[in-house]
Amino acid sequence: MSERKTERLLNLVICLLATRRFLSVQEIRAAVPGYGQDAEESFRRMFERDKEELRELGIPLETGTNSHAHDDEPGYRIARRDYELPEIHLEPDEAAALGLAARLWQSAPLAGATGSALLKLQAAGVAPAPAAPGALEPRIGATEPAFEACLRAVQDGRGLRFTYRAGGGAAPSERQVEPWGVVSWRGRWYLVGLDTDRAAERVFRMSRIVGEVTATGERGSVVPPAGLDLRATAARMARDEPRETARVAVRPGAGWELRRSATATADDPDREGWSIVDVGFSDPQRLADRVTGYGADAVVLSPPAAREAVVARLRELAS
Repeated sequence: MSERKTERLLNLVICLLATRRFLSVQEIRAAVPGYGQDAEESFRRMFERDKEELRELGIPLETGTNSHAHDDEPGYRIARRDYELPEIHLEPDEAAALGLAARLWQSAPLAGATGSALLKLQAAGVAPAPAAPGALEPRIGATEPAFEACLRAVQDGRGLRFTYRAGGGAAPSERQVEPWGVVSWRGRWYLVGLDTDRAAERVFRMSRIVGEVTATGERGSVVPPAGLDLRATAARMARDEPRETARVAVRPGAGWELRRSATATADDPDREGWSIVDVGFSDPQRLADRVTGYGADAVVLSPPAAREAVVARLRELAS
């Protein structure tokens, strides 16, 4: 299924889930991105195909009218009671996988487009069901500028060309890569693939990709190796051993990721109930990424470079 069609069908599902009443064909056309640019006849054909597609996928598309006399044009909706899954119990590894998917959701191109359908419905006077926006609200994001271009290339099976700034103070260099996948490991996003100039498997930290990322080659020209384990590859190749230790004060019941990675833990003599954890790091900015997510529940005490990086990040957020 093409990306454009996938986006349109997803928007259609969100649109029909977000309302309690039946939406007419014209209301759907105005609210769902992907329909408004076509002529009436083309739109009707496309909408009929999309309806059949949703039904084949098992999505319960309901037809009816909002008038008791049933003399107005039939409309459509998806009843939430028929669409929602029963209660699901997840194992810890399954919950972790869903958390990773949530990170992808925020930065994927679909996130902005699908939200526009709800905004158009509200502008047209159609009140969305109260639970709809909350179910779609992104939680965690990937902020690396290269993220979307790398993800799209992996999905399309195309090569990539970009400038990469390696660690250790090396000068940036151009890389030609056949991308196999993107993966989050230890709080960072990595691109895994074949460096064609070096004819070797490589892992690239996305935050070190500089400037524009260019897709190369035809769609489907890049095929990942069978049995590829992205996380295992990242764990094996993306080693970044801590070179310094930060002391961080953590509020009770908070900062579990910092606590898990701590090399030492002690009671904070200045804050009742708080703990002081020793956390290894190699880059003050990356440590700031980890700490500022906890807001006022985590305070870097030392070293000065780490503390200054966190303070600078908080000032940016405050402004």
